[in-house]
Amino acid sequence: MSFVLGTLRLAAFIFASLALYASWWVVSWFVPNKTLWRQVVFHWWSKLFAMIARMELEIVGTPPKPPFLLVSNHVSYVDIPALRLAANGVFVAKSEIKDWFLAGPMIRNMGNIFIDRKNRRDIPRAGAELLKKLNEREGVILFPEGTSTKGEMILPFNSSFLEFAARTDLPVSHAAVRYVTPEGGPTPSERICWWDDTGFLKHLWLLFSLPGFTAVVTFGEETVVDTDRKRLAARLKEKVEADFIPML
Repeated sequence: MSFVLGTLRLAAFIFASLALYASWWVVSWFVPNKTLWRQVVFHWWSKLFAMIARMELEIVGTPPKPPFLLVSNHVSYVDIPALRLAANGVFVAKSEIKDWFLAGPMIRNMGNIFIDRKNRRDIPRAGAELLKKLNEREGVILFPEGTSTKGEMILPFNSSFLEFAARTDLPVSHAAVRYVTPEGGPTPSERICWWDDTGFLKHLWLLFSLPGFTAVVTFGEETVVDTDRKRLAARLKEKVEADFIPML
């Protein structure tokens, strides 16, 4: 039964994503406010993912309003639709995502910022692009761990990603993301967290094989400001850890 469920949902997601992407491309030639149109489409793509995956969203605390810089822990590509539904923003994502099947082109064209995390010279460029988004009154969401994890713990935050925030005295919001699966079934680490060598499409199929799950996004109530990037990274990690519950 789970094989059929996963296959049908994967097919539905691919079809719905292609249809929405085609609509975005066609209408974008005519609408004057392309940023607003992009935001609407990105929201509906996230909504479609949640509907097809049967993902319930639980929000704890108050999401920041654009413009904002928000940092969060990172366990899966599912963090993108979950956080996008909770807070209106674009993402700073690793450059490899651009090559993902179907999702790559869509994420690229939805205004997200890509960064080559293995090349420190690319960080200033991404930082300048991020500040440009904030000046255009958009929210920006960053995963400073630098990679997705199994959900057991939070990795140290990479301070180099926060250098521009420290240099400009930018207030940084924070959130903790976790997932809950039905009792008696696979754990979030087994089906939602993407931390091993499983390919993207296979992992997506395994995710869609779940009967449903809940994404819990907990927002911190206070922003963090610090002119020292290493201290800023450490303080933000402590804040996120305080709201994080391991997914075992």
